[in-house]
Amino acid sequence: MKRNIVDKIWQQHAIPTASGHPDILAIDFTLLHEVTSAQAFAELKERQLTVNRPDRCLATIDHSIPTRPDRHRVDDPKAIQQMQTLKRHCQEQGIPFHDIDSGHQGIVHVMGPELGITQPGMTLVCGDSHTATHGAFGALAFGIGTSTLSHVLATGALLMHKPKVMQVGFSGQLPAHCEAKDLILRLIKELGVGGANGHVIEYTGSAIQSLSMEARMTLCNMSIECGAMAGLISPDTTTLSYLKGRPHAPGDSEACHQWLQWASDADCHYDRVLRFDVSDWQPMVTWGTNPAQATATHEWVPDAQHPSDQAALTYTQLKPQQAIQDITIDWAFVGSCTNGRIEDLRTVASILQNQRVAGHVTMYIVPGSEQVHRQAVAEGLDQVFRNAGADFRLPGCSMCLAMNDDVVPAGARCISTTNRNFIGRQGTGSITHLASPTTVAHSAIAGHIKSGVNP
Repeated sequence: MKRNIVDKIWQQHAIPTASGHPDILAIDFTLLHEVTSAQAFAELKERQLTVNRPDRCLATIDHSIPTRPDRHRVDDPKAIQQMQTLKRHCQEQGIPFHDIDSGHQGIVHVMGPELGITQPGMTLVCGDSHTATHGAFGALAFGIGTSTLSHVLATGALLMHKPKVMQVGFSGQLPAHCEAKDLILRLIKELGVGGANGHVIEYTGSAIQSLSMEARMTLCNMSIECGAMAGLISPDTTTLSYLKGRPHAPGDSEACHQWLQWASDADCHYDRVLRFDVSDWQPMVTWGTNPAQATATHEWVPDAQHPSDQAALTYTQLKPQQAIQDITIDWAFVGSCTNGRIEDLRTVASILQNQRVAGHVTMYIVPGSEQVHRQAVAEGLDQVFRNAGADFRLPGCSMCLAMNDDVVPAGARCISTTNRNFIGRQGTGSITHLASPTTVAHSAIAGHIKSGVNP
């Protein structure tokens, strides 16, 4: 029988139970961060249980950590407690922990792949909704709740029904002025926020094959924003090239050969199939308060078709038929688990070179990990950012969500490379427009939303 990649991973990891009941799914690796993990450890302690395989876990701090130069000084008592609690539990349980200045601290979905932990064919979980990022490597990776996390830590498995699989095929070649972020924002617009409910999305097609691993991670990262449990891409030579030489990745040719076996078989079955030709797609930006409320940057704010659209326009202070490129911004942010990798920073630096951020715009550029930060400094990107008037900061989730010092003020409008534009996501009363690193950089210079291309 020809099988897709999810079928293959499921068959390798799942033990069927009685009809109508969930399977027992073995979990290969668990990633941890300070916000969702403490309660899981508390439950283990209450039940007098220990972590089943601490060597198959990795922890770091990312959500609450400041990104300013003196980030060792944390002013928020709750953040201090979260970070100290995670560190203590990891020490007690023998779980590897990457603290500040460890050389690898950063956003868990950035530093995990950097270390070669994420590998084709594995199952991987984290108490974080954007765990789907790791699906770029041909892994079945998804976020779980705190109680489920404690179960996985204790047993190395969880109870789960096999999801449906949706194939999204992107044919043609993505135009040079578009990025993976534009690809996923357009897909979410087409599907809606619940269009992939109950499914894992496998991305296929010539447009996917030409993407770098960093771009593939951006694409898979936002799969959940259209309701999918996860998103993944079958492994290929691009996957193998990225993993070669990573600390946790095996270097023998046999392992590489086995990794390629996880790819979906030709003519395999999918529960749902969607096809798109991306050859004429344009840069995208959100105008509302969820990622599906998006449009091309050269278009106009749409008319309100539903009460939710009207509510979004009221919150974002926009009017129907207002030109997108007439929207003035106050802040610009580059970073997060969606677009905080070295490739993203190089793209932004190429645009900011010999340019200046508009005088009324505050721009933060935040690397996704200490490794990304070191590489950016080694390449001189940090100086490009500073010369342009942007604030190049230290690793962390930063302005993706209002859980640290980096907050968009109430009433201010921010164009951001993050993954969610929910009400108050970047700070109480803040307004967020999601876009690619290219669009964010051009907008920061112009002082208003601008993609850098005239279609």
